[in-house]
Amino acid sequence: MWEALVQPFADFGFMRRALVGCVAISLGATPVGVFLMLRRMSLTGDAMAHAILPGAAVGYLVSGLSLGAMTVGGLIAGLAVALLAGFVTRATALREDASLAAFYLISLAAGVLIVSTRGSNVDLMHVLFGTVLALDNAALILLGAIASLTLFTLAVLFRPLVLECADPQFLRSVSGLSAVAHLTLLVLVVLNLVGGFQALGTLMAVGIMILPAAAARFWTVSIGALIAVATAIGMLSSVSGLLLSYHFSLPSGPAIILVAGLAYGISLVLGPVSGLAARALWGRYLEA
Repeated sequence: MWEALVQPFADFGFMRRALVGCVAISLGATPVGVFLMLRRMSLTGDAMAHAILPGAAVGYLVSGLSLGAMTVGGLIAGLAVALLAGFVTRATALREDASLAAFYLISLAAGVLIVSTRGSNVDLMHVLFGTVLALDNAALILLGAIASLTLFTLAVLFRPLVLECADPQFLRSVSGLSAVAHLTLLVLVVLNLVGGFQALGTLMAVGIMILPAAAARFWTVSIGALIAVATAIGMLSSVSGLLLSYHFSLPSGPAIILVAGLAYGISLVLGPVSGLAARALWGRYLEA
């Protein structure tokens, strides 16, 4: 048991750094994913994950695999897409989901084109899928700072965010915090995706944000409990994915996301809150 579960982290520094980085991502990203899920904005996370790609690609072209350049580039690109989508939604008849979809498709194509024309296939794979086993101390500091800022911001704006999920019309009628809560949530999404991009890449970063939140929804209905369960699922997925990657020579990022997907599948079937098994048993009880 020790050799299978603990020894990889005890013997290798890169495994410990990967674990710390994934734990930080789980602490910051999964609570944001819970609020996205409750507001029916889960696909917004996917759109924003693709939106950061051209900025990260430009940062890569300017400074290579520089943490600072790629982070700043991804942050600027993600915030620009969020603001542009919001402007188009308010200035035209196009809904927010459609405007986000348009901008993220343009961003994804532009990012892949930039990396492909100026870099190699290895560079493109690094940007798209990340290198969680190559996290250095600077990346860990960035991930820890983003997680800390996210948790502090969510604690300060917890009530407006909850009201925005439950009854946005009421919040707009009694307070001016509705727009602040919405924009802050989008900024937190971009921040955590930029952080997750360093470890899991642009295509995988949104997985650790949304899948644990979706899985937690089948186990509880309280928002506080949702955040706790989602964070626990994110951490467990990270540990399990890293161990699978180590023992079976699998890509670490996809392994982590697939474990999170397995947790979602198990929750979908066995979860006591609207899970398939629970609904089937409840249906039989009503028929009886």
